[in-house]
Amino acid sequence: MSDHAGGRPGRGMGSGRLEAFTDGVVAIIITIMVLELKVPQEGTLHALSSSLPVLLAYVLSFINVGLYWNNHHHLMHATGRIDGRVLWANLFLLFWLSLVPFVIRWLDASGFSPMATASYGVVLGMAAIGYELTERAIIACNGRQSAVAKAIGKDWKGKISLALYAVAVPVAFFARPVALILYIVVLMLWLVPDRRIERTLET
Repeated sequence: MSDHAGGRPGRGMGSGRLEAFTDGVVAIIITIMVLELKVPQEGTLHALSSSLPVLLAYVLSFINVGLYWNNHHHLMHATGRIDGRVLWANLFLLFWLSLVPFVIRWLDASGFSPMATASYGVVLGMAAIGYELTERAIIACNGRQSAVAKAIGKDWKGKISLALYAVAVPVAFFARPVALILYIVVLMLWLVPDRRIERTLET
């Protein structure tokens, strides 16, 4: 079995199948998200404007899921091999991502209630934890000198994101706009191009 570049040879599975499985699950999640959108009953701007909040939630969620997919692709490209810990951590990540369509539907049905808004942050925060666990499991499998370990370093972006989610969730119960702004701040943090893994592989 051939391994991807970036790791050292040894026991373990290649990461190709895990990447392909994750790609398929992410594609299904995105498909379900768009199917949850309700079509306006009338062909007017007023009718469309009533759907604007859930459309914005969809856009926010689509970008978030897309960022996970993009970062996961680069992570797998730098991973030499995986083991059972990586598989379970990756499944933990996918479980929480698969709940994104559910919380979008809840936000729409509840009129962006405090509980639904907080739950949206819980789902995104747990997905962030899942990604962090996947990274750490890959490092444990490939070693501290692997490409992934060198590229991630102290992972300040990940730590800041988790801290913002931890603040946003309780804030959602008494200041929903602030919580939504914090979710967007996390999104903007990750929209800034991060070429740590590519730079590590190029050296």
